[in-house]
Amino acid sequence: METTHDETNDEDLPLSRPQRRLLRRLYNGRTTPIIVDDRPFLTYKEAARHLLTLEGEARDLSYAQMKAFAAGEDAGKA
Repeated sequence: METTHDETNDEDLPLSRPQRRLLRRLYNGRTTPIIVDDRPFLTYKEAARHLLTLEGEARDLSYAQMKAFAAGEDAGKA
């Protein structure tokens, strides 16, 4: 059975499916980086790699910061 590149990457990530889906939406076509922990993240892969280096609560906090940053951008557009 063949797997696509995306399936292989998603299986390797210990992020939950909803987290992966939201990160993909946040970083799809992004032209301005999301700043978390004083580091800019412009792509899904950069963000996922960063989250995977963190443990438990630190990972959840960084994920929440990414989500809040993107929500703040959306609020500014309205």
